[in-house]
Amino acid sequence: MKILVSDPLSEEGLKILREEKSLQVDVKLKQPEDVLKEIIKDYDALLVRSETKVTAAIIEKADKLKVIGRAGVGLDNVDVEAATKKGIIVMNAPEGNTISTAEHTLSLILALSRNIAQANASLKQGEWNRKKFMGVELYGKSLGVVGLGRIGKEVAKRALSFGMKVLAYDPYLPEDKARQLGVELVELQELFRQADYITLHVPLTEDTKNMISEKEFGLMKKGVRLVNCARGGLIDESALAKAVENGIVQGAAIDVFEKEPPGDNPLLKLEKVIVTPHLGASTEEAQINVSIDIARQVKDALLGAGVRNAVNFPCVEGQLLNLLKPYIDLAEKLGALETQISEGHIKEVKIKYTGEVLNCDTQPLTVALIKGMLTPILQETVNFVNAPLIAKERGIKVSETKTAEAEDFANLVSVEVITDKSRNVVLGTLLANNSPRIVRINEFYVEAIPAGHMLLLHNWDKPGVVGNIGTILGENKINIAGMTFGRKKPGGRAITLLNVDSAVPEAVIKQLKSTENILDAKLIKL
Repeated sequence: MKILVSDPLSEEGLKILREEKSLQVDVKLKQPEDVLKEIIKDYDALLVRSETKVTAAIIEKADKLKVIGRAGVGLDNVDVEAATKKGIIVMNAPEGNTISTAEHTLSLILALSRNIAQANASLKQGEWNRKKFMGVELYGKSLGVVGLGRIGKEVAKRALSFGMKVLAYDPYLPEDKARQLGVELVELQELFRQADYITLHVPLTEDTKNMISEKEFGLMKKGVRLVNCARGGLIDESALAKAVENGIVQGAAIDVFEKEPPGDNPLLKLEKVIVTPHLGASTEEAQINVSIDIARQVKDALLGAGVRNAVNFPCVEGQLLNLLKPYIDLAEKLGALETQISEGHIKEVKIKYTGEVLNCDTQPLTVALIKGMLTPILQETVNFVNAPLIAKERGIKVSETKTAEAEDFANLVSVEVITDKSRNVVLGTLLANNSPRIVRINEFYVEAIPAGHMLLLHNWDKPGVVGNIGTILGENKINIAGMTFGRKKPGGRAITLLNVDSAVPEAVIKQLKSTENILDAKLIKL
């Protein structure tokens, strides 16, 4: 079998592949898309880092391709949906750069505190200005960690060793787990109000894009210091520049940008802003670790020795996967739906399988459901292998029951998610052609296709509501692909669930919420 390596991989990783006699490894770096489209048809596996863009057009030509491996965490440069449709396993190496990124974050926090970059530049220009670069100590200061996943936890541990008080926001982490780590769990707005330093460790999603903007800067302490080694786009860069200029933010350290290279970015012109060119994972050790990890994973997948860290396929045999895949897709989407309609920290998940689904092994379904539930916030760091472990680490109790009673449907998957603030029940089924449907949300019966962008509205069952929804969406060029309603009695509380052809901007969501007889509106991405 042939493996194409299109981005630099460490020799330690390449050696693992080359030692296997049944594998041929071709290293062809910096290939343009047209060339990749031409040569990819000959390969069984493709290994990339971040330079190669594995587009849908390339994947379409990849008739033999079985595996795409990314030596790193992010998968922004791989069209995972196109690969999934073609049956290609996409895997990453989420563990290898944890320490590297955590240490870089602490390096930037220290550099901000002691004005190291600015003092270095001044001294090299022949100046000797000690008073100008007076710093502050970390001891006794509050660090707000947004996202307490692998990297966030490591940052918190190191900050505690400096004598800092660590505040954390993570909607998946229960309070007892936070206490075990020695951190205080708080709501996001409270973190913004209290923290002397803020560091971000969350993926970039529709919900987290510009999660810190003008409004959030207005909540922060004057003199706060801000660090981002996670993803560009989490911070509104123009709003940050304004906050620095106005003295709200004493200093910022930015390793990732919305556009890379950042070009004519206003942050580059500010003395109080330290910038690095996406160096979070750029250590010799991290590069070796992720290369070794992805090489072993790809080798094992090709040789039938198991699949690890796959973001789009569970670890089951191919023949069984074909049978289970419709149920797996349904379960994963039910989990993602639950997370997006629930509020608070998830404490317990109750899964119930009914009817014909019992003819299948339900364990991969449960794993898929947990992955779907965790993905909206953890993104590519969660996969079909580590999802149960992550849920366990975060104190989420998962239980599973089975019953042969068919009720109203031949097969049914029921999911109840209990948080510290809410309890939500979602039911899904497969129709005769294996087409998935959402058939109930809490007490409301519906029939909706769980796919793409969806809009969930709670409203009063009054004349004109549907017309108002259609008018608002139409005026904003948002096309409705499908609509379903659920109510218990005429004139009472009801829900409206829509499939739409594009994302609904926050301004439109606010407009819907302020419309007469509409109680709430949420955008869901499945």
